[in-house]
Amino acid sequence: MELPNSTVTNVVAEQSSILLPKTLTEDIVTSLNGALAEEYTAHYFYRAAANWCNGVAYVKAGAFFAGEAAAELEHAEKLQKYLVDWNCTPILPAVKFSGNFSSLIDVVNKAYAIEYSLGTKYMTWASQIFPKHLMTFNFLQEFVDLQNESIAEFSDKLNAAQLVDVNNKLDLLHYEERYF
Repeated sequence: MELPNSTVTNVVAEQSSILLPKTLTEDIVTSLNGALAEEYTAHYFYRAAANWCNGVAYVKAGAFFAGEAAAELEHAEKLQKYLVDWNCTPILPAVKFSGNFSSLIDVVNKAYAIEYSLGTKYMTWASQIFPKHLMTFNFLQEFVDLQNESIAEFSDKLNAAQLVDVNNKLDLLHYEERYF
């Protein structure tokens, strides 16, 4: 059976043109790259915190913060994969962090501030993206949930720190032993 000429022309035309895959809008890409920068900043913070803790013999806290650094790196990798999967190029940020800490409580205070700030940013990004791209909103919900858990975890550490004499090294060692 021979196809009519117009059908053959349409089939050839369809085979010769390739669709361009969809991509995310510029504002969504900007938000996700912002999240990527925040995750790398958190990774560097936790890596520095682990190094500081290990250097002053808070070994359990050092191991805890090393785990947090690894988790933040995983978050950054997920964001990059999502961007690439949507045909966007992630922008790897330059991260500057000094890693200066004065005490274990200082590390916990700064960690809470980072987690709370990142939680607020994820809520903002998700609420801005919700009416524009439901798939990205759904993707970000995992990060909102993770931030909620992190905020609660560091809140518990701060509440426990209220029970400690921060000038008593034995109290701080007991605090580290119990809460890390």
